[in-house]
Amino acid sequence: MSFWFTVIRQVGRNLRQTWSSQLMTLLTVTLSVLIFSFFYLVYTNMLKWGDRLGDDLSLIVYLEEEPGPELREQLIKKITTFDEVEKISFITRAQAYQRFAEQLGQNQDVLNDLPKDFLPPSIEVIPLKNLRSLNQVKLFSAYLEKLPGTVKVQYGHEWIEKFYYFTKLLSIVMLLSGTLLILTTIFMVAYTIRLTILGRKDELELLKLVGATNNYIRVPFLLEGLLQGILGSTFGIISLYILFNWIKLRFSDPGYLTMFEFSFFPPTVSITIVGISILLCTFGSFSTMQKFLRV
Repeated sequence: MSFWFTVIRQVGRNLRQTWSSQLMTLLTVTLSVLIFSFFYLVYTNMLKWGDRLGDDLSLIVYLEEEPGPELREQLIKKITTFDEVEKISFITRAQAYQRFAEQLGQNQDVLNDLPKDFLPPSIEVIPLKNLRSLNQVKLFSAYLEKLPGTVKVQYGHEWIEKFYYFTKLLSIVMLLSGTLLILTTIFMVAYTIRLTILGRKDELELLKLVGATNNYIRVPFLLEGLLQGILGSTFGIISLYILFNWIKLRFSDPGYLTMFEFSFFPPTVSITIVGISILLCTFGSFSTMQKFLRV
C-alpha cells in the first residue's frame, strides 16, 4: 500500500513540474480522439444510411408499349438470366398515372387536363442485396437497356455514384485521422515523459544508488501515460457527444437533417476508442522509458 501511495505522489509531483507540457499533451490527445471519432461517426452513419437506401434500391425500365402476357414472360426470363432478383413488377400506364397522382397529393388537380395514359409503362426490378455493389448495378442497368422495347433505365445512378464516392472519401479521411491519432498520441506522450525524465535525471540516478527498485522508478512514468490516455480519450468522446447533440438540436427543424437518422456510438465502440487511446499513450510512455531511462 505504501508503494502505491509513494508512486501516486511521484506522479502528482511529475505533473506539477511539467504541467504546461502535460496540458499540451492532454489537449493534443483530446483533439486527436475528437477528430478521429468525428469522421468515424459520420462514416458509420453513412454506411447505415446507405444500407437503408439499398433496401429501397430499384431499377425502373421504361418501355415503349405495354407488354402482353407472352412478352412479359420473355422479359422476366431475360431479366433473371443476368442474375436472380428479389422482385419484378410490371407497371401499366394507368398504374403509373395513379402513383404519380398519389405522390402529388393535394396538388394532383394539375393532372386534370392531361390524359391518363401520358406516362410510359415500366418494369420495376428490385435486385438481390448481393447484387447491389456500384459496379454490379451499372452492369445490370446496361443489360436491362438492351431488353426489347426499352426506352431507358433509371435508378438514380448519379446520386448513387456520388454517395459511393463520398463514403470512399470518408474512409480515406478516417484512415488519415486514425494515423494522426496514433502518431500524435505516441509522439506527444513520449515527448512529455522524455522532458520529465531529463528534468529529474540526477534525482533518478540518486534513487537508483540508494536502492530504489526499477518498478519504483518506472511505474510513475507509465501511470502518467495511462492517465493521459484516460483523460484525453474521455474528454475527446465527451466533446464529440456534446457536439453531436448540439448539431442534432441545431438542425432539428424540418428540411434539415431530419431526413437522416443519425445515431451516436454504442457504448462498446466508445469504450474501444478509449481503450485504444490508453494503450497508445501507455506505449508512448514505455517506449520513451526504454530509450532514455536506463534502470
